[in-house]
Amino acid sequence: MKAIAALPLVALAAGCTTLSGGAGSTGRTAVTPPRWTDSVMASMTLREKAAQIVWPSVFGDYVSGDSPQWRRLTQYVQQEKVGGFTISVGSPTEVAAKLNALQSMSKIPLLFGADLEAGAGFRARGGYFVPNAIDLGGASLFPPEMAIGATRDTTLAYEEGRLTAVEGRALGIHIAYAPVLDVNNNPDNPVINTRSYGEDPQLAARMGVAFIHGLQDHGMIATGKHFPGHGDTGVNSHLALPVVTVSRSRLDTVELVPFRAAVNAGVGAIMSFHGAMPALDSSNVPGTLSPKVLTGLLRGEMGFRGIIISDAMDMRGVLDTYGAEEAVKRAIAAGIDVLIQPLDVSKTIDAVLAGISEGRYTEARLDSSVRKVLETKRRLGLAENKLVDINALRFLVGDSANAQIARTVAEKSITLVKDSLRQIPLLVDTARVLSITVARRADLSAGNAFNAELRSHLSKLRSEFVATEDAALNFPRLIAAADSADITIVSSYVGQSWDATTASSPEAFTNFVHTLVDRGRKPIVVAFGNPYLLQQLPWVGAYVVAWGGFPVSQVAAARAMLGASTISGHLPISIPPYVTRGSGEERAVQRR
Repeated sequence: MKAIAALPLVALAAGCTTLSGGAGSTGRTAVTPPRWTDSVMASMTLREKAAQIVWPSVFGDYVSGDSPQWRRLTQYVQQEKVGGFTISVGSPTEVAAKLNALQSMSKIPLLFGADLEAGAGFRARGGYFVPNAIDLGGASLFPPEMAIGATRDTTLAYEEGRLTAVEGRALGIHIAYAPVLDVNNNPDNPVINTRSYGEDPQLAARMGVAFIHGLQDHGMIATGKHFPGHGDTGVNSHLALPVVTVSRSRLDTVELVPFRAAVNAGVGAIMSFHGAMPALDSSNVPGTLSPKVLTGLLRGEMGFRGIIISDAMDMRGVLDTYGAEEAVKRAIAAGIDVLIQPLDVSKTIDAVLAGISEGRYTEARLDSSVRKVLETKRRLGLAENKLVDINALRFLVGDSANAQIARTVAEKSITLVKDSLRQIPLLVDTARVLSITVARRADLSAGNAFNAELRSHLSKLRSEFVATEDAALNFPRLIAAADSADITIVSSYVGQSWDATTASSPEAFTNFVHTLVDRGRKPIVVAFGNPYLLQQLPWVGAYVVAWGGFPVSQVAAARAMLGASTISGHLPISIPPYVTRGSGEERAVQRR
C-alpha cells in the first residue's frame, strides 16, 4: 500500500484513543497547543458558539460561484459561521475542491463528516453518465457492513476502516458516520438491514471495533450509530417514530453490546437514534431528545466522553411530535453536542440560543459541546493545516491496491445459502444462460458488472433488465425466454420495499419465480438487495446472497458462480423460519 504522511498521535475528545496517518501533509505536523481552544472560545460571541454545533449538509457537486447554492453555502460559513458540514455525494476531486473552498472562507477550521459506511466511495463517486451508463469512477467502494459480517474476518473490517480513513482524509473529510453498530435482529427492518454487521451482538461488536481501530489509527474519527440501537425496528425513522418495546435486560445483552465495546475501544463519536425505548425512558421520547439515554446511560453508565452527534434533524422521528425548534432545544438539553442536517440553519442556531434564555440549559452546557468540537479540530491538526492537496488525490483515492482489498472483502462475503440441486458453480461454458436483473429503473449499475463477468466465460448469455416499476408486464415474456434457456438466473436488487403499484408488487415477482420453478426452469436466485428475500421464495433450489448491488459485489458474485473464486461466506443473520445464522455452503475454486 502507498504510504501517506502521518499526523501526530493525538488523543481524541474521547480521551482514550489516538489518530495518525492523515493524508496530504508532509512529514509530522506539530499540533497546536491546547491554549488555541481557549483563545478561540474567548473570541466568540454566544451566537458564534451556538453555530459551531450546527452542521448543515452540502452536496459534493459542481456549482458556479454565482449560483444560489454557492451563495447559500457562503452565507452558512461567513454570516452564520457554522462549525462544520455533513458531506453528501460527489466526485472525489469536486468534493475536495469544494471542501477546500469552504475551509478557505472560514476563519475557524471546519469539521466535515460524511456517511462512509461502505468506504469513501459511499459518498465520493462520479456516478453514471447517461444515457450510456458510463461509470465515472471514484473512491474505493466496499460492500455493505453485513457482507463484512458474512466474512467473520476482523482483519478485513480493520482494512476497510484504514482505507476509508486514508481516502476520506485525502478528500478533506474528518469524521465518518460509521460504523453502524445496530444489531439487525428484525428481518422487517426497513432502514438498517445490510447496513448492520448482522444479528449477533458479539459479532457486531468485534467487527465494529476492528473498523473503528482501522479508521482512528489512520487519522479519521469513527461514529458508532444509532445509539442505543436501531436494529429491532419495523419503522423507518426518516418517516416516523420507531418504538423498541424490549426490556432493559434484553437491551443490555443485545442492542447495547456493540456500543459498549465501541466506547471501551475509544470511539470518538456516537450518533443518536431517533426512536423511543420505553425501557430506558418511559416518556417515549426519541433517544436523541432523552437525557436518560444520552446523559444518564451513554455519558454516565457507559462513560463515553467523545462527541454525541444527532441523527439528521430533518427526519420525521423527531419532527412530527416536537417540531424543528423544540427538537433542537430538547436535543441540547439531552446531551447532543452536534446537530446535523437541520431544516433551517439560522433558525436552528436561534433555537440553541433560545434554549439558554428560556432556562432549558446553561451557557456552560453549550460551552462543553463547543469545546469538544474545537478540541477535535485542534487535535486533528486543522488549526495548522486545514486544506488538502488536490493533486495528491489520484495517488491516494481509489487506487488499484485499495480496489483489490475491496474485491477481497466482496469475494469472501458471497454466501451460498442453499444449492439443493448442486447447480453452482456454472462450469458448462456453452450453456444457454438467461440472466434476469430486477431493479428500479434508476439503478443504472444493476446487472452491468455481474453480466459482464458472466459473459467472460458464458458465451451464450442473454441478459434482460426488468424495472420494478412495471415488472409484472414483462414476466410472461421472460417465462417464454426461460423455457428456451438451460440456466435461468434471477438477480434482485430490490431492498426492503417495492414501488407501490400493482404491476410491481412483490407478489407478482414471487409468482413469476414460482412459475419458473413449476415449469422446471430451476432458477438460481441472487439477492443483491434484501438478503431476507428467501422468505418470499423458500421453494427455490439455489439461493445466493451477495449483500449489495455495488459493482464490486456484482463481480464477486459472478466469479463465485463461475467457480473462479471460493465461496466461503456464512450468514450473519437468520432468515426465519428457513435458515439459521451461520448457514452457508462452501465451494472450492474450480476454474483458473
